[in-house]
Amino acid sequence: MKPITTEWVAKAEGDYHTMLRECKAQDFPNYDAVCFHAQQCAEKYLKAILCQAGVRFGKIHDLTALLEIALDYKPDLEAFREDLAYLSAFAVSSRYPGDAADQDCAIDARFRCERFRLAAQIALE
Repeated sequence: MKPITTEWVAKAEGDYHTMLRECKAQDFPNYDAVCFHAQQCAEKYLKAILCQAGVRFGKIHDLTALLEIALDYKPDLEAFREDLAYLSAFAVSSRYPGDAADQDCAIDARFRCERFRLAAQIALE
């Protein structure tokens, strides 16, 4: 694996483990943080896949836009379009007032993140 790919994977794993820690919080769980870190994990895995393929990309946070680029190299990722579109919304919305995630959103975001994370790890083998 290329060094830059390894760095993206490490950052993705950091977001993944932050998400898991917040999921376990007994007092004052932050569902917005769960959703945000689920989105960030998926974004960074997509960027790792693109880096491994030698693809340059800008500061893109839209997961479906990143997916469109990645499909040229990993067409099997098409199966995750709906999951990535769902997670993509949390890149911004979870950080501002007016739209708060609840426990059901957090559970769904975690599930979708974990599904994509596994597929991304396989894609990087």
